[in-house]
Amino acid sequence: MAVSISVVVLLAIVVFVLIRGGTVRLLPALACAAFGFLLASSGAGPYITGAISGITGWISSI
Repeated sequence: MAVSISVVVLLAIVVFVLIRGGTVRLLPALACAAFGFLLASSGAGPYITGAISGITGWISSI
């Protein structure tokens, strides 16, 4: 759970910096966020969560 919150905060900071820098506009960023929420609630959500957990576990063991 703590890893999920850290990843969310990190990605929120990245999106904020990209919007402020003009690299990404607000509407495409909101569309990507909506897509992420819809993807998480689909059947692929548990597989994506498992993959992210596996990757973070692998990184923490290094």
